[in-house]
Amino acid sequence: MDYETLKIIWWVLIGVLLIGFALTDGFDMGAMALLPFVAKQDHERRVAINTIAPHWDGNQVWFITAGGALFAAWPMVYATAFSGLYWAMLLVLFALFCRPVGFDYRSKLEDPRWRNVWDWALFVGGFVPALVFGVAFGNLFQGLPFNLDDMMRPSYHGSFFALLNPFALLAGVVSLSMLCLHGGAWLMLRTDGELAERSASAARLCALVYLVAFIGAGAWVSFGMHGYSLVSAVDGNAVLNPLHKEVALDNAGWLANYHKQPLTMLAPALGILGGLIALGAASGRRGGLAFLGSALAIIGTICTAGFALFPFVFPSSENLAASLTLWDAVSSHKTLGIMFGVACVFVPIILCYTLWGYVRMWGRLSRKHIDANPHGLY
Repeated sequence: MDYETLKIIWWVLIGVLLIGFALTDGFDMGAMALLPFVAKQDHERRVAINTIAPHWDGNQVWFITAGGALFAAWPMVYATAFSGLYWAMLLVLFALFCRPVGFDYRSKLEDPRWRNVWDWALFVGGFVPALVFGVAFGNLFQGLPFNLDDMMRPSYHGSFFALLNPFALLAGVVSLSMLCLHGGAWLMLRTDGELAERSASAARLCALVYLVAFIGAGAWVSFGMHGYSLVSAVDGNAVLNPLHKEVALDNAGWLANYHKQPLTMLAPALGILGGLIALGAASGRRGGLAFLGSALAIIGTICTAGFALFPFVFPSSENLAASLTLWDAVSSHKTLGIMFGVACVFVPIILCYTLWGYVRMWGRLSRKHIDANPHGLY
């Protein structure tokens, strides 16, 4: 394949990995973010935790694979993001630490205070990453304060608290409500009784918040924000140098791709449709349909952001020309080719064993399962 085609393929593949992560690990985070509110009794919380117990660590594979693909396919993006957003990354990392520790230690003692502390630790492990991932995407639309020197070394000049601006926080609400909706739908699907009822109510509320925030963020981007656009045409097979391009800041920037390719409008439409399906299904206590709706909302939301940003991957607010795109921030032709071959082998393997795990361990959990195996379950 020619170099330009491989660049586009890897943009698509990284998007697929992000969607896979959001669809699988997303309901883990969403369910744990809802845990203290939908599960009132200890046995209900154990039921909720054990619905994701067989899957949560396997779901992390998507996150790890996406990080590895980012490092190998877009090394300049990886270097800039992990150095400039260091404190945000650490916040997510330490929040994720709460999950395996919380799962393993929560039921070691029967003391209600002990278990309550770990329940809130699990809440942090679900709430914080779901929020921060959205905040990160919100900042991409505004550009991040970094520059490149003559040696293509990035230097970041922002602060952690500058990331918490109004639009980024709105994007964080979109992400958080979307994943909590996904988690609530999962609990509807895998539990029964009062826990399923409360999960349905939580999913309905999250669907409403998601729809309002998603439409509000879209309106903000459309009417209250200048987007980035490439002024000069970029040769997809050219030598990699981000500074060899001209970037403009204009009103049409983030909407330009939707004007050029009207089919991309299916992405925001899918996000809204998925939210409406989940809202109606949660109101009717139909867990399977609610989960399908939340999955469609996730796919539509991530594709909406990806189509709007294309071809930008890591825009710069300090020097527009230093903005990293899929054309000039990637690895060599040979590296992308080898990685594509590896991805063709291992991504289907990941999909197959993930689906096998869900099929083998499917079913509703209830208090009877917990009482029948008090020491073998979380």
